[in-house]
Formats: sequence, C-alpha cells, structure tokens
Amino acid sequence: MNYIDFLKSKQIKSISTGFECMEFNPKLFEWQQKISRWGLKKGKCAYFEECGLGKTAQQLEFADKVHIKTNMPVLILAPLAVARQTKEKEGTKFGYEVNLCRTQSDIVNGINITNYEMIEHFNPDAFSGIVLDESSILKNYTSKTKSYLVNAFRETPYKLCCTATPSPNDFTELGNHAEFLGIMSRTEMLATFFVHDGGSTKDWRLKGHAKDKFFEWVASWACCLTNPADLGFDGGNYILPKLNIIEHIVKSNNLIDNDGQMRLYANTSLSLSERRQARKVSLEERTKITANIVNSTNEQCLVWCDYNDESTLSAQLINGAVEVKGSDTDEHKTSSMLDFSNGKIKCLVSKPKIAGWGMNWQNCHNIIFNGLSDSFEAYYQAIRRCWRFGQQHEVNVHIVTSEAEGAVKQNIERKQADAQKMTAELVKYTKDILKADINSTVRMTENYYAGKQTQIPEWLGEQTA
Repeated sequence: MNYIDFLKSKQIKSISTGFECMEFNPKLFEWQQKISRWGLKKGKCAYFEECGLGKTAQQLEFADKVHIKTNMPVLILAPLAVARQTKEKEGTKFGYEVNLCRTQSDIVNGINITNYEMIEHFNPDAFSGIVLDESSILKNYTSKTKSYLVNAFRETPYKLCCTATPSPNDFTELGNHAEFLGIMSRTEMLATFFVHDGGSTKDWRLKGHAKDKFFEWVASWACCLTNPADLGFDGGNYILPKLNIIEHIVKSNNLIDNDGQMRLYANTSLSLSERRQARKVSLEERTKITANIVNSTNEQCLVWCDYNDESTLSAQLINGAVEVKGSDTDEHKTSSMLDFSNGKIKCLVSKPKIAGWGMNWQNCHNIIFNGLSDSFEAYYQAIRRCWRFGQQHEVNVHIVTSEAEGAVKQNIERKQADAQKMTAELVKYTKDILKADINSTVRMTENYYAGKQTQIPEWLGEQTA
C-alpha cells in the first residue's frame, strides 16, 4: 500500500459500491426517484424517512433494480402482517411482482418478502440483495436477531435499511445500522466519534470536535428525511394534521399510609414494580374509561395496552373489538390487522410490541392508550400507525393512566421533545450534503456536427506562412 492509498483508507466516509441507474418506476415521485438513484449508487445504505413518505415503494424499487442488475433473488424482511400488506397493497399499486414466502423452497428469482420470525429458514448466500423493513429491529445490539442478521448477510452485495427517522441521540441504533450495512462496526463508531463520561460505558456523547464529521459520516450512507422540503422539493402535501392529546387520569385511593395516617396527595409510584402494581389496582376503572371512549363513537378506534389483563378486559368491554395477542396464531394476527386496515373491524386491541410497527392505518384517527409505558419508541410507533402522511383527519390520542403512576405522560413528552430536537439537528447537518449527493448529475455530452468548413483568419494565415 502506497502513501496515497493509506490516506484514502483513513477517510471517514461510506464508499459507494452500487451501480448507476437512470430509469425508475414512473409512479414514484421525483424526489423518491432521486433517493432511489442515490441508494442504488451507494449499494449499501439506509432510508431514515418519516412515516408516510413511501419507504415501502422505495424499498421495492431498490429490490427490483438489484434483481434486474444481478439476475438473482432479493429478500425483504418485514414485521408480521407487513409482508402481506406490502404484497397486496404497495406491490399492486406500484406494479411490482412480490413473492410472499416462508422458506427457501418458496423463493423465486425476483422480489421475495417474509417475516423476521422466518429468517432462519432461508439461505443468505442465495440473495444478491437484502432489505430490512422497519430496521429499528437492529436497535438492541445484544439481541439474537441483530447478531444473526449482521453475520448472515455480511457478504451480501446490496443492502438497504428502512425505518422512520431514528432517535439520533440513540447512537447504538445508528451504530448497529452501520455495522449491518458493513460500513463501520459499532465499537469503531464509538471509538471514532464518541467519549463516555465517568465510570459508565453506556452513556456516550459526541466529542466536541467530532460533531460535524459524525453527521457528515452518517449522511454518506443514510438519507434522513422528515419532509421532501428537506431536499428542496415541494413539501406542501406532507403537512401532518393536528394531533390532539387527551389525558384521562384515574384518581388513586392510596391516601392512607401503612401507619394509618391520611396523606394529602396520592403516593406516586417510582420503581417499575410499584408502577405495575399501580396499573393493576386501577385496571378496571381505566378499562371502563377506555371502553366508554370507543363505545361512544361509530368510528374506528385503535386501543393499545402493555399487559395481557388490560388487553383481555378491554376486548371484553368494547363492542365489536378484536384482540390480537402474542399467543395468537400468525394467521389470526395477520388477518386481524389487515381486516382493520380494510375497515372490516371497528376496534383493534393489541400491544405496541405486537402490532406497533409497519402497518399503515391512516383509515383510523382515534387512538387510546389503556396505560402508558416509559418507552418513547413504542409510544411514537403506536401513534404513527395512524398519524402519518396521508391521514385526512385530526388524530385524537387518549391516554388513560392512574394518578399513582406519576407523570408518565410528561416523561414521554420530554423524550419526544429531545428526539425532535436531535432529529432537526441531524437533518440540518445532513440535508446540504444529501442534496448535493442526491441531486448530482451525470455528465451530459452532445454530439456536434459542423455544418460549415472552418475558415482560418487571414491574419493568422499570414503569421503562420
């Protein structure tokens, strides 16, 4: 290796390993076509786009063009029910042939899609491309799924990760995406751009001098987009309707201490076990409020719960409710979620970890949380099933909690404000880089045919004579 090659090896950026493509599905918007061109040229990249911006269509375009280029199968991994939704709705709408499969024997030489739960039934070496739909599944760097995906598809030539804008202050998630894509390992990313304070190795912060370089590096392999306007396109059709947050607080009856003394205010639960106990005590009253909200309207409603007893009782008290729980068959889960999409079910009751990722439910604008956890990601994803680009109504979000649970809603809102601030920072740092990269043009040449013979000026002829 000479010195120039050595210096190039030290450059902190993603190297393009893809191919140039100039013809795209005409049903894609211009900005979607430009992102698709950028992604195919990168070869290994991520689309971090807000819900409703058409990630599914873009990932199908990526898979289709990789298949055409390589003449090999491409595999898309998606959450349960999202695979069928992709085939039946987006595939049909945009004219892609999407093959729904469960094992390697079902594979065709084209676009294939399956659920994450089925991944071990496939041979990774058989595919020239892999697409992760709702790639936030990579968030937990210690998870079995994340480790399997990174190792199984390490040599896959073309890779794409698609998810809503990740929380930029969760650097582990960004590191895991970079590691899956083969750009840089998580540990290398942390060592290059971050430092941890004190004795804790879990809390990392950007090095002061590395902030600009970090976001430049992210922009070299990830397109972070909250609105087409971020890339200079008209974003007028991507303004979300109003989100109405309505809080219902169940009064607590724990006003008497163990020693028999009356308290002025209810005791607030602090530990996780205390929170769970408070939710258990308020279960019936919270669920009655939840059921009254749903039963008082003829419109579709989506009810989110965190525990089995909340989900079961909600389904019992709500007229026409269908419950989707973890122990149900995959067929029941899938058919119920798709029936809700098609308006065949008035009320769907489930947990965010079961149905909170990937589904498009703009058909519904009434959401009820029967209890609320501290997970901002679960809260964000659960709301975004309905509150997304394409929603035609104001979205009503009812949060039913117990007084004894403390300021759960305020805690979630604080995390939401932090995430929005950091997302704005990420877009600010990367949009100029992305605009320059995505809008880059191919050198244009035009053949010139002279219509007249060139005449040498007399004065020049005299000097050369």
